[in-house]
Amino acid sequence: MQFKDKIVWITGASSGIGEALAYAFNREGAKLILSARRKEELERVAAACEDTDDRVFILPLDLSKPETFAGATEKAQAHFGGIDILVNNGGVSQRATAMESSMDSFRQIMEINVFGTIGLTKAVLPYMVEQKSGHIMVISSVMGKIGTKFRSGYAASKHALHGWFDCLRQEMYEHSIDVTLVCPGYVKTNITKNALTADGTAFGKMGDAHSTAMTTDRFTKILLPKIARKKEEVYIGGKEVLTVYLKRFFPRLLNRILRNVKVT
Repeated sequence: MQFKDKIVWITGASSGIGEALAYAFNREGAKLILSARRKEELERVAAACEDTDDRVFILPLDLSKPETFAGATEKAQAHFGGIDILVNNGGVSQRATAMESSMDSFRQIMEINVFGTIGLTKAVLPYMVEQKSGHIMVISSVMGKIGTKFRSGYAASKHALHGWFDCLRQEMYEHSIDVTLVCPGYVKTNITKNALTADGTAFGKMGDAHSTAMTTDRFTKILLPKIARKKEEVYIGGKEVLTVYLKRFFPRLLNRILRNVKVT
């Protein structure tokens, strides 16, 4: 129960990894602030948690609307009297080639994945600095370390998050605020189904790797002990995680491999 009574704010909490993290932190005795666009889905997740009335606060939030971040953060801070852990999980993926993708679709991905995540973090940071403690988590991706076909905008957004939060980690050291970047491989969620196509519409179907992907429950069981140890960077998945090390030590070999891998 290393997270007992910790106040944890999770974005993208209405499904997938965010939903699974809500249940995992709830079982650990944490107090939850759950955010996503769909209030009814947040209510469903909250109802599945224990001690909902006292320990779960629903706070709808759209990461594409930065003008709402200050007000939402004030509400989050006031409800339980603080924010110990911010889990930046909300985001959108992509299934389209770089040449065919519209600039509007790229901007949409960047607005949610990069500016939404950075903007909300900046809104939370002054509170954490004042309380002289905090932990910022970012659910990135293996795509934050490598690049494949059909993911140019998504990979660019995740690469950008690594750069920004690596810098933030250095700046927050003196304030006792930790930063963890989490890089999942294939996890069973609807991220592929909701991914943006070239014109910005949803892909609408599951990816080929979904049938063999890790479950969200398995993912959170591996992740939480690493969060408790405040690891700076975490890789979780199957053999796809090996691409991170191939990129680092054998980049030409990885490129040859990826040319022949089906990545839809």
